[in-house]
Amino acid sequence: MMETIYIIIVTGLIALFFVSLFLYINRSSRNSSVRKNETVNNGEKLNKIIEQNEKIISLLEKNQ
Repeated sequence: MMETIYIIIVTGLIALFFVSLFLYINRSSRNSSVRKNETVNNGEKLNKIIEQNEKIISLLEKNQ
């Protein structure tokens, strides 16, 4: 009787380990894709700011 309880507990712990590992990997891959998208968006925003600064500088140079 005790052997079956130990087998059930060990099997449950092994299953819990694999479920936890799967969820951790899944969450990590989602977070990395979100970070990648944010990096791309930040790069696009910086490019727009640089273009606007260049326009402002060229307008200021024309007025002088």
